[in-house]
This record gives sequence, C-alpha cells and structure tokens, in this order.
Amino acid sequence: MLLTSIDPFVQEFERQFDRLARQAAGPSMPMDGIRRADDVVLRFDLPGIDPDSVEVTVDRGVLTVSARREEEYGETERLFVRERTMGTFTRRVYLSEHLDPDAIEAAYNNGVLAVRIPVLERARPRKIEVQRSGDTHKAIHS
Repeated sequence: MLLTSIDPFVQEFERQFDRLARQAAGPSMPMDGIRRADDVVLRFDLPGIDPDSVEVTVDRGVLTVSARREEEYGETERLFVRERTMGTFTRRVYLSEHLDPDAIEAAYNNGVLAVRIPVLERARPRKIEVQRSGDTHKAIHS
C-alpha cells in the first residue's frame, strides 16, 4: 500500500512496535489511507485541534504530522474528570519511493486533516499495447 515494501516479518515487528510506542506516548492520531489512481490520501482524526497548531512536514521520505490540543481553565474552575487527551500529537508515515513528496497538499476541515500525496508518473498504472501476430516476432526479437 503506502509503506515501502519490506520483509513481512520486519513490517509486523514495526507495526507492533509502533502500536506499543503510541500506547506509551499517550495521544493517538487515527489515520485512514486511501489509494487512488493518481494519488494517496491520508486522513487523520484531529478533533478539537486548533488548525494553527497543525504542522505537516516531509523529510527524506518521512511524512510527519503534529498537532497540539490545549485547554485552559479559569480561576474558579476545577477539573475533576479528565478523559480527553491534551498535549502534542505526532504521527510519522514512511512514504513509498513511488510518491511525490514535493507536491504534497494538506487541508483541515471539521476535525479531519486530509493529506494528498500524488503518485509519480512513472509509478502510475498504464496500459501496454499488445502487438498483433505478424508484428510480435519482429518487435520483440529485433
């Protein structure tokens, strides 16, 4: 899919490690990945996030999304239950070499950050012309 293809054993190890690291780190950022003909779209759930705190960067094939959720309370307010996670959220995605990191676009709407990453032209599906009987031998063996 989106991740660089590697040994399935290593991929499973990384998946388990990432899951444990996210649990230990606290705040999570659920993500869906959609592959289309010309691009990949990643959608991150970021409810209650100030759009000005969202940062998307790409460096050496790694897309990093970070955001911050903070809430202030007045002098007369006292927090007695906290179930909503506050702080900084970060998610890193390793991009395939078939994606164009120079043309990434991002938009935040209704608590969802959508990141669009175009597929490089050379990696897009294309139709191969099948040559007819008389031309095949000449074209392939010449």
